[in-house]
Parts: sequence; structure tokens; C-alpha cells
Amino acid sequence: MATSLDHTTAAPLKLDGSSTASISFEPFDLPPSNQRLLGAPHPEGTVSPLALRPSTHEGVDIDLDAAIESIKHLQAQGGILTQKLAQHGTLLFRGLPIRNASDFSRFAHAFGYRPHEIIGIVVNRPELAPNVAPANEAPKEVLIYSHNESPQVPHAPEYIFFYGHRVPSAGGESPISSSLELFRLVQEALPEFVDALADKGVRSQVVYKPERQYAGGSTILQAFGKEVVDGVDDEATRRRKMEAQIARYGRGKYTSWEWTDDGGLVVTHLLPAIRTQVGSGLPTLFTGLAAYYRNAKINGGARAGVTRILYGDGTPIPEEYLERLAEITDGIRVLHKWERGDVLVYDNVIAQHGRQPWEGEQEDRVILASLFDGEIPGAYGNHDWAQVVQALP
Repeated sequence: MATSLDHTTAAPLKLDGSSTASISFEPFDLPPSNQRLLGAPHPEGTVSPLALRPSTHEGVDIDLDAAIESIKHLQAQGGILTQKLAQHGTLLFRGLPIRNASDFSRFAHAFGYRPHEIIGIVVNRPELAPNVAPANEAPKEVLIYSHNESPQVPHAPEYIFFYGHRVPSAGGESPISSSLELFRLVQEALPEFVDALADKGVRSQVVYKPERQYAGGSTILQAFGKEVVDGVDDEATRRRKMEAQIARYGRGKYTSWEWTDDGGLVVTHLLPAIRTQVGSGLPTLFTGLAAYYRNAKINGGARAGVTRILYGDGTPIPEEYLERLAEITDGIRVLHKWERGDVLVYDNVIAQHGRQPWEGEQEDRVILASLFDGEIPGAYGNHDWAQVVQALP
């Protein structure tokens, strides 16, 4: 499919700053394997990702400080980049002098979003710079199929930044697809499935243990132990502090938990798998259902037992629905081929991401992530559990 840009949807983003180092961002085309025209309900001619590269006045060298000031300037003009994200779902920035975690942190924070605090994290993400951590440290052979970030917990980020610090020569692509388009296609193909999700929601059961359950996974202390003082708190105090973190989800009766004999936790949430985009009100399929299905089928092992998703009434979701969901997702996604220094920015409410396996060594692919909060997506339907919230302070 052709990917030439329509000037009404991808017009150059110009700055009028007086400094000769001022930077504008101009759209450019990617190969069809990396970029596609989105289907309904997106406006005709909308591409994803919208690929942007910097240009300077009079051939001035690209400078990170100037790029950051340009980002701030654009966002000060009514959130131009936030508007582009709401339209295209994903932005690619290429050609910027971002060379390490600190550079990436400065660039991501320039957008003006509020850093996201992950509560109940299921992967290991040690902080490398302010609000920057490895995206995922799972072994290179492990497929991480397309999903919205943190669909298994109530408190998810609205924006996700990924930076390609080191990229493999073969494999390791990041999928990009539209959750708005996915909802439309699944509603057409499986209306009874969408009706069931809207009426019942999903029941997410997440298992946390004192030790890591798989390579790249988190421990219960990483998930809920930010206030726990090792070697000082007794078991009752540790549990009370971790339960206080779970209560921060602010979901009342729609979140419950149970301690297990081995010192672990099983936390259960009743969640919406359908949300609505702020502004447009369009329904978006915000989920990891296809990912849990494909990941378990392909990867197997301990990862498959960490998160279990059912209909909200506790009944299983038919496998044929999950297989069809994955097939539809396959048909609307592109696989981003990384170049070193690339930054992908996802509107997590309306765009899905993932990770393909790669050849070579584990250290050949180093992708860093930075997560941020934005406006809370709306509810689809009138059920109390259908409206998600931000975590309590």
C-alpha cells in the first residue's frame, strides 16, 4: 500500500523561532513494511507511524538542546505533537542526536507529560535515568505480541516513548497498530465478542511471587514494595505496606487480592477491555488478549501462568475469538525496523506495540522506555467498572 503523505494530515511542523539553531520537524516516507495508511475510523490519508526528521535553518548542525526547545515550543502551541499522536497513534523521530539514557530522558520530558508510576509491575525495569528504564529484558527468543501497555492493571500510562540505543541487524522489530482500527474490524467480524467484552469486561488475575517467575520478570517487592524496609519490617508490616499500594489503584470492590502460602499474591481486577479516546469519543480496544494468547502459545513456560484473563463473570473467553483477534491484528500492523537513535512515541490509548525476536546476541538490542500519564480515557458503556482512573497519590 502506498504511504505518500497527505499534506492535510502530515504537514511539516514549522517553528518561527528567531534563533538560527531553531529546528523544524518534517515528515518523510518509510518503506511499506514500516508504515501504512490507517483504515476507518481514522481520516483518509492518515499514516502510522508519522515519521518526522529534524531540519535546521541554513544547514546548522542538529543540536539536542535546540531540538528539545523546538519540542517544547510545539507543545506550547496547543499541544501540536499531542494532537498528532491522537491522529496517527504513533510518531517516529529519526536523526536526532540522542545517544544515551540521559539524552532520551531529556527529550521525552520535553513533551510536558507527567511521569507514570508503575504499580504492580510484572517485568524488571531498573531505572537508568529519570523515568527511563529498559523496555523489556526478556530473552531474545521470546515473542512479545502486540498489546497496549499495562492492560492487566487499572493504572496504565497514556504515552510510551521507546529509544533505540542499540539495534540488531536481523529481527527485533517493534509492531505498530491502531487500537481504534482494531475495534472497528473486530466489531465487524465478531460482534458477539465485542458485545460480551462491553457487557462483562475482563477479569485479570495477576500472580506475584517473592522470586522472579521468569527471566526478565519482576518480584513482589518490585511490584508493591516501594515502602517496605528490608531487614526492618516484620511480615505483617510488609503485607500491610504492600496492600496499601494495591489500594492506590482506587478501584474499590473491583480490585481484590489474596495472599498465598509461599508469600506471594494473586491480585484480581475487573477491567474494561474497551475504552474511548479523549476528544473523539471513539471506542478503542485496549487490551493484551491477543498477546496473552499468542505469547502463551509460542513461548509457553512460566510466563504463561503469571497473568490469566477471563470474561468479567469468570467464564473463559473462547479460543476462536482470541485466534481471530490475533489474525485481525496481524493484518493491520507494521513492524518498525529500528535504526540507532530512533524514538517511537505511542499514544497508548489508541496504539499497540510489542517486540519481535532477533538474531545474534541478547545485548545486540537495547531499547529503553519512558512512560507518562495524560488525560484518562473515557468509559464505553454505563457499568461502574468501565471507567478507569489514575492511581491515588
